[in-house]
Amino acid sequence: MKTAQPKYRVLPAALLAALSAMLLAACGTNGPAPQEAPPPPVTSTAQADQQLAAVARERAGIEARFAERERVCYAKFFVTSCLDEAKERRRTALAAQRAIEVQAERFKRQALVDERDRKLAEADQKYREEEAKLATAPPKPPRELEAAPPPRAATVPGRIAARDAKLKAAQAKEAAEAPKRAENVREYERRKAESEERQREVARKKAERAAKAAKKAEEEKAKAAQQPAG
Repeated sequence: MKTAQPKYRVLPAALLAALSAMLLAACGTNGPAPQEAPPPPVTSTAQADQQLAAVARERAGIEARFAERERVCYAKFFVTSCLDEAKERRRTALAAQRAIEVQAERFKRQALVDERDRKLAEADQKYREEEAKLATAPPKPPRELEAAPPPRAATVPGRIAARDAKLKAAQAKEAAEAPKRAENVREYERRKAESEERQREVARKKAERAAKAAKKAEEEKAKAAQQPAG
């Protein structure tokens, strides 16, 4: 009797094909990387600054979206394919932002050069106009020499007289105050002598008190020694 062949051999192929189709569909949900449009033309420095600020914001958004796609890819079966697509999206988006940045910075540099050239041209034009004006202006008449001022009167004798008068006044004041200063010196010496005499008197009294106290102590000691023991 012929043994029946098992039919399970066709099932793995069908299941594998279905599984592959499901995984490919799941990985393909991201779709192809979008084609970035060329950067808009820049017509002013303010617009260039706005585009540079927008580039900084968009770069942050690109990195955030890439991180989210990475997280999704690691949950899928075809991780490498999904990650490659996410990286390609990120590269394309960053390249587009770089193109905008380069164009805006180039415009700003050129604007600075144009402004510098404009100022140089204005300065050169102003210089030429002044030169032409000076060339056509009539010559100025020669200046008249001003009369020399009259010589000032000599002031040396007056200064000498004032100095002598001031010196005489100082000498007179010194002579008038001499008796007062001598009296002050005598008063100081008298008070100094009295202070020294008081200090000597205080020292003598202290010595007398000390001698009396020592003599009294000797007498009490001798009296105590003469008394018979109890």
